[in-house]
Amino acid sequence: MRVTIRVRPGAGRTAVRGEHDGALVVRVAARAVDGRATEAALAAVAEAFGVRRPAVTLVTGATSRTKVVDVDGGTDDALRALLAG
Repeated sequence: MRVTIRVRPGAGRTAVRGEHDGALVVRVAARAVDGRATEAALAAVAEAFGVRRPAVTLVTGATSRTKVVDVDGGTDDALRALLAG
């Protein structure tokens, strides 16, 4: 399944929930330096969907806060629950 995420680096703790302009909000403690926030966001998305990290791949947005990812094994029910917060 393809999911649009909105990454918020530098958060107090990592959390995957809520919606921003139709995108799933992913808060990560890592700073946006050398791709650390992106990698932390992909790991957080994998955990939130209950899949292994290699099942989440970045499609677009390597240097943007808005990214598109593929989640292999993600379900629509899980996505709805995460968007609802």
